[in-house]
Amino acid sequence: MEVSKLSFGASSLGGLFHEVNLDDCVETVWKALDGGINFIDVSPAYGETLAESNLGKALKGIPRQRYYLATKMGVYSEARGEYDFSAARAERSLHESLTRLGVDYVDLIQCHDIEFADPDQIIDETLPALQRLKKEGLARFIGITGLPLKIFPNILDRVGRGLVDTILSFCHYELNDHSLADLIPYLKEKGVGIINASPTGMGLLTARGAPAWHPAGQAIVNGCRNAVDYCAAKGIDIVKLAVQFSCSHPDIPTTLVSTSRPKNILDNIAFAEEPIDPVLLDEVLGILQPIHNFNFTRGRPENRDPIRGEN
Repeated sequence: MEVSKLSFGASSLGGLFHEVNLDDCVETVWKALDGGINFIDVSPAYGETLAESNLGKALKGIPRQRYYLATKMGVYSEARGEYDFSAARAERSLHESLTRLGVDYVDLIQCHDIEFADPDQIIDETLPALQRLKKEGLARFIGITGLPLKIFPNILDRVGRGLVDTILSFCHYELNDHSLADLIPYLKEKGVGIINASPTGMGLLTARGAPAWHPAGQAIVNGCRNAVDYCAAKGIDIVKLAVQFSCSHPDIPTTLVSTSRPKNILDNIAFAEEPIDPVLLDEVLGILQPIHNFNFTRGRPENRDPIRGEN
């Protein structure tokens, strides 16, 4: 897949951050596509199927060849702890997603947030089930997603080359955390495509700041706030710099941004097309240096990354 440098993460269409309006959701998707974005990522977990339903309505009537579409399986409600990576649920999940999305196939089906899964089940049951669905023509490629970086080699080292086509990593290639870059040579050697997500660290690098549910420790929250305030004092929206930085790595093909507001997606597209201010970037990276690559983790104990920095 020849994907756009900036891609559309449809999680916001599920009302994860605020209530959503269907008309705004539809217009946002249309403007994303008209603005040159050609890759859309969603999941049944986002708004407990609302994001997929809204996205399906937005895509109705749009020629299928205009976009690449990715969805996921395995996570259905974080709030209720609803995780199911079984083969039977994987098959049922994809069929349900295709119905909500109004398409005959997805370009990419992903095991969602595998830090909450038993790695043996992913290898022995989930991935073989997705391979069967791929052979049926319901998906073109297979991926895995999650927050801890260690989960990717934990799976890729145990499966044959070509069984997993992509990984989706979030909060690990942004202004304050560049740790995904360390994994790039390994992923290239494995022939695995990279999807980067959350250039603002799920809100850390925004004027609004991290939401109450955010797993980051106080040191990370405070460090990012220092950078946000520095940019604000200069009359600059740090989101612009965050998007530009996350889209800047030559070996990261695409970065997902999520919004349900038409103006925001247009702003993000414009940000990605403008050259980055190298002086401002150096200044902000300097401010963030005390928390550089500090992280947060989650999932089953065996899947969690070691904590770097203070929490």
